[in-house]
Amino acid sequence: MAGYVIADVDVTAPELFAKYRDLVGPTVEKYGGEYLARGGDVEVLEGDRVAHRTVIIRFDSAERAREWYHSDEYAPALKMRLEAANSHVLIVDGA
Repeated sequence: MAGYVIADVDVTAPELFAKYRDLVGPTVEKYGGEYLARGGDVEVLEGDRVAHRTVIIRFDSAERAREWYHSDEYAPALKMRLEAANSHVLIVDGA
């Protein structure tokens, strides 16, 4: 069963976040992830949520998504993102 990383990212330091974007892609690829959405327009249909940059990454499984998120390869990029943005990140089991 696929696993999805879904992130809502409010970028607070655009220049640092641009460096993060350069680092993160190869780590996602190494763990077999595929970007389904990476930014773009967001339309809120229900609720009062403020939509920020939305990212959806598909992995072969939720376990593989967890391996990527907690990996040594992603750690430097993760540290950078935590400095460059306020985020909500989820791993969701999917079809």
